[in-house]
Amino acid sequence: MEGMADLDALRRRWTRTLLALRDQAPDRDGEEAGEPERYADALLARWAEPQRRYHTTEHLAAVLDRVDEIEAHAPHAADPELVRLAAWFHDAIYRPDRSENEERSAQLAERALAQAGLAAEQIAEVARLVRLTVTHHPAEGDRNGEVLCDADLAVLASPPDAYAAYAAAIREEYAFVPDAAFRKGRADVLRQLLGLPRLFHTPYGADRWEDAARHNLGTELRLLDA
Repeated sequence: MEGMADLDALRRRWTRTLLALRDQAPDRDGEEAGEPERYADALLARWAEPQRRYHTTEHLAAVLDRVDEIEAHAPHAADPELVRLAAWFHDAIYRPDRSENEERSAQLAERALAQAGLAAEQIAEVARLVRLTVTHHPAEGDRNGEVLCDADLAVLASPPDAYAAYAAAIREEYAFVPDAAFRKGRADVLRQLLGLPRLFHTPYGADRWEDAARHNLGTELRLLDA
């Protein structure tokens, strides 16, 4: 899973999303908004930090692709552009040795998007969605949350080789954790996921990804237990 996405393509995607949301907010709060590319470059620098092995620009691009996929096949989100913006921020701050990444990422979104020219209600929704990725458990009827959470977890339904690469990249991010402790912690995470009544909340995600994800999680858990 390690790698770099097409950064120019990501910049273009950011610019389209930000400008679309600015157009929806003629009475936006904040001062004069800066150029979209400035914010894209600051975020992409965060996504390229050296401690990342899975949570890279490649993961960002994949989540954006899955949001697009859900919306193209079975439109679901109340505001897909806000979901896309939340995808940009959901792992913008990522330190594998810390537990407050989502909260700090949400706070970053609140600061940056105010400067970028979005309205207060738009900023609040993006920050809410980022915080939701702590649990990936949106409330019933939270259509934006369902799309973001499904897009973020879609990696769990990858083909076997890609899933193995994902699991290996996660292990690399936690290289500072001894093997026995990592196996136990990872197994606990997998059991928690498998214990959920459903991993995916959109009809599209449930139909396309649920069975494959549960198979992959079960296989990894059996390998860890062995």
